[in-house]
Order: sequence, then C-alpha cells, then structure tokens
Amino acid sequence: MIRRPVAWVVAVVLFVEGLGVAMLNWLMGNLVDAQNMSLAGLDPDAMSMSSKIGGVVFGLYFVLCALVALLVAVRDRQPAGLGRVLLISAAVVHGLLGAVAWALIGRPQFLFMVVMLGLIVLVLVTYDGQRGPVAAEPRDAQGPGGPEGPKEPEGPQGAGGSPLTSPPAPTTP
Repeated sequence: MIRRPVAWVVAVVLFVEGLGVAMLNWLMGNLVDAQNMSLAGLDPDAMSMSSKIGGVVFGLYFVLCALVALLVAVRDRQPAGLGRVLLISAAVVHGLLGAVAWALIGRPQFLFMVVMLGLIVLVLVTYDGQRGPVAAEPRDAQGPGGPEGPKEPEGPQGAGGSPLTSPPAPTTP
C-alpha cells in the first residue's frame, strides 16, 4: 500500500538532509576560519572545528536514520528497538527544527520540516498494526465454541468424550 513508498521517500530525504547538514556546517566552519571570526572571545579555530565536527555528527545521525528507514522500506516490517528510537528522535528533531524555522527562517522551511515530521510519523504509525496475524472473524463473547462451549473432537467413544475426559456436566440456567 502506502507504507513502502513513504519509507522510501523518508529514507531518500533523510539521506539528502544528512549530506546537506554536514556540507552546510562544513562550509560555515570554513567561513569562520577564513574570516577569523570570534564570538564573545572564543577561539576562531575552536569555533571552526566544532562547527565541522557538529556538522559531521549531525549528518551521520540523519544518514543513520535514513538507513533505518531504508531497512523498513526493503523489509516491509516495522522498525524495532534502536531503529524505532532513532526514527522517533528524528521526528522530534524535525518538530523542533520546524518551530525554529517558523520563527527564524520562514514558512517554506517550516512546511518542509512539518511534512518530514508527518512522513516519519506515518512510517512509525502505519506499521504498528502489523505485529501478528489478524483473526479472520471476530470471536463471540461466549467463548471459543460459541454459547455451547468448546467443541470436542469425536473419537472412538462417540460424542460423549474421550477415555481420559468425562463428558461435560449439565448446567442449570
């Protein structure tokens, strides 16, 4: 249905986003280094290096989340364990970045973050009902055999029961 294509889209966009974040922070680090900028007396080399390291770490985080989404798309199974935690954390990050984007950058970036948040949540939610086999028909509230109780297989003793079990006792209504 819609689960696999959404997981593929999430995987591709998270991979591109990871590369974009890493390249943007690397570029910012190079600009700080080239212009010898300082913020509140911090060492420009430390600022440059921390921007580059932070960009690489954050980019690898998004690429790892993209790998989880890719595995979900290929296997067509819900994410479990660490993969599920990574996708949930990516959804939270996109929600927070969406709020920051609304306040600082603009509506198109906010819309992108909200769409990505929705897609990640859709990947997580659409696979929730796929845990086990679904019953073909609903069971009656009376029990597995209906109002008369469970059915016993007919053996050599007839309908009364097997040699090891006695026939059911009559009950009064």
